[in-house]
Amino acid sequence: MTDPLHLPVAGTPFGASPSFADLVRRERPEAFPAGMQQPAATGLAIPHGTTVLGMKFADGIVVAGDRRATSGNLIADPKMRKVFAADQFSAIAIAGAAGQAVEIVKLFQLELEHYEKITGDRLSLEGKANRLAQMIRTNFPMALQGLVVVPLFGGFDERRAEGRIFYYDATGGRWEEDDFQTTGSGGQPAKNSLKKRWTPGLSRQDAVRVAVEALIDAAEDDSATGGPDAVRRIWPVVMTVTSGGAEDVAETDVAAAVEAVLSARGAR
Repeated sequence: MTDPLHLPVAGTPFGASPSFADLVRRERPEAFPAGMQQPAATGLAIPHGTTVLGMKFADGIVVAGDRRATSGNLIADPKMRKVFAADQFSAIAIAGAAGQAVEIVKLFQLELEHYEKITGDRLSLEGKANRLAQMIRTNFPMALQGLVVVPLFGGFDERRAEGRIFYYDATGGRWEEDDFQTTGSGGQPAKNSLKKRWTPGLSRQDAVRVAVEALIDAAEDDSATGGPDAVRRIWPVVMTVTSGGAEDVAETDVAAAVEAVLSARGAR
């Protein structure tokens, strides 16, 4: 048993770990649960996705994310995509350890596709949210090693005829959000922006602009969040999910929303 003060335990050579888990990992790694066989991630340069958000609007939901992935104080990828269609009527946005997050997204997409092929029907939106929570919970051993994945999930609930948004913690805890939610390193400034700009019943155009403005605000306060780059044509990824399905907002529309936000600030 590990001493609470991290002192050597009686009968254990000084400096040796008293952990049984460490012993099994060292002597019989094949007997260890698959999800916990990887070495601790401390000190490794692992790319991380940063800021994503989800919000309701009149016809469904908008999900958006910046494009920057960081590794420590370096930019690992200036054009990472963090927002994906989970299936025809839902979307997922990822923040946290980039590689682990993308793998969870791919597996989640396959889970939903497999369920539909086997049963001939789609999971309810709440069922999808619960399944994602189970997958995040399975990743918890990796989260303890630093590979934390904290997504946002949402979609159009055909049974309720409305958009819904769910958010999670690293243990797989799942909650539903009534209006809007953010996650990632720039989540707090993005949420502060949404508190001022979001109103119920936004049009699609206004919702895209509010989402883009929240990401711009996050980039101004959080160095890990990438702002729009007009020179290299790097814009946030924005998706809508409505009764018509999940689709990307055209890059031209996102660029127009960015220009409108920046022009309004310049005029002030």
